[in-house]
Amino acid sequence: MTTTISKGGARRRSIATMICGALAAGGLAAAGVTALVPGTAAASSHREAPLISGTPQFDNTDLYAFVSPDKKDTTTIVANWIPFEEPGGGPNFYQFAEDAQYDLHIDNDGDAQDDLLFRYTFKTHVKNKKTFLYNTGAVDSLYDPDLNVTQTYDIELIKLKNKHEMYKTKIADDVPVAPSNVGKASMPNYKKLRDQAIHKLTNGSTTFAGQADDPFFADLRVFDLLYGGNLSEVGNDTLKGYNVNSIALQVPTHMIVQSSKQPVVGIWSTTQRKNASGYYSQVSRLGMPLVNEVVNPIKDKDKFNASSPYGDAQFLKNVTNPELPKLIEAIYKIPAPKEPRNDLVDVFLKGVKGLNQPPYVTPAEELRLNTSIAPSAHPKRLGVLDGDTAGFPNGRRLTDDVIDASLQVVEGELLGAKNDLGDAVDKNDKNFEKYFPYVALPTEGSRGPLAKGTTGTNDVRSQLGDALQPAGTSGGTDTMLIAGSAAAGAAGFLLLTAGFVWWRRNMGNRAY
Repeated sequence: MTTTISKGGARRRSIATMICGALAAGGLAAAGVTALVPGTAAASSHREAPLISGTPQFDNTDLYAFVSPDKKDTTTIVANWIPFEEPGGGPNFYQFAEDAQYDLHIDNDGDAQDDLLFRYTFKTHVKNKKTFLYNTGAVDSLYDPDLNVTQTYDIELIKLKNKHEMYKTKIADDVPVAPSNVGKASMPNYKKLRDQAIHKLTNGSTTFAGQADDPFFADLRVFDLLYGGNLSEVGNDTLKGYNVNSIALQVPTHMIVQSSKQPVVGIWSTTQRKNASGYYSQVSRLGMPLVNEVVNPIKDKDKFNASSPYGDAQFLKNVTNPELPKLIEAIYKIPAPKEPRNDLVDVFLKGVKGLNQPPYVTPAEELRLNTSIAPSAHPKRLGVLDGDTAGFPNGRRLTDDVIDASLQVVEGELLGAKNDLGDAVDKNDKNFEKYFPYVALPTEGSRGPLAKGTTGTNDVRSQLGDALQPAGTSGGTDTMLIAGSAAAGAAGFLLLTAGFVWWRRNMGNRAY
């Protein structure tokens, strides 16, 4: 990669010069920012492996787990699928796959095996197959007859021991999914629809499935030679305006921990897809963010997605000898920490000792959460690195800046190499909700400016001039042409109608 940049003629300036250039070009002068070097690559798990990038319905993009801030005796898990959902992407909007099992795994004793599994499976229902429309009118509720395409789901709770199923029960049946947010005309009160999709279970849990704003925030221009090769491409939330399909589950904490004396749980999510023979095989996996993007090389990415934490020893060298610090050193001259990186093993594979590391832990890639640590009244985006022990890498909250935190750890923060590195994107473009399911409402498909000359209550059908002109275009000749075309069309229609009436009369007279 360094050779490619060198042959391309990228200038290697001093790090101070590059930072000043980035600050000037991007307006990123902010207190405490000592260097804005490349972030750790893609969004947490958006299109991270060759095979899964071609099947977005099965692509697990992000995983979050945290003690619920408003219900401190519960734990919330949020898992997202289908990256880069364009809000206006109709008429076939975004659905969970019917031939998939969306699984949330819980390891409550640190042995890298799941002890509990919550399995979501979905069904699609179509009221009228003779129309191309997702909805045939304004939708007022999830049960509105105008909502033409709907989904429901079941949840199974499976208890396991030594990778064998010991017990299985259905804890939810035919729960409605919140639909894609088609637009303001189709769904004038989308929050009402989302609230109707929040479902309480008899065991004290609460569940939600449906579309949401993508909560991950990052500048993905890292792929353009690590932010342009000179830090000229930072500070833009590439995921702004895109949606995902979310599954959120809030469970009483006592249900998932081993005991009050062992409150640390390991969590990961997977997708299993049904093959032609009717059997399911795992095609996506996600625990800690960013691992399969920048820790695993291309040769291991699909293998990782098909594996379980119990077999993670095969990927250990990718953690102890990571590629990313070497790339940063080659391009930006920041020295890479010495290897092997046992500090990364402790953070990403075991959990931080005294914080979220379970006793007798088997090193494995899981999102580890100490459920006994109360939520912070004022969460800090860098979590543990900034003294906030309720945040990443102790679980992961929606507001945690995992790009910056992970980069600082990778560059040796825990080894004494203090740094303030990041991608200059510090928060999501939308505020998160204060109550379950916490994710922000999805961006609607009707976003963007209205046609010039109209307002939200102005009927464009009554206007043949400027109202039909796209917003942002010039007037004059174009407007006259549009109006003239409309007038000519109307006149032509009248002439044709008159001619047809005359022909019918003439034929009728001949018949007699």
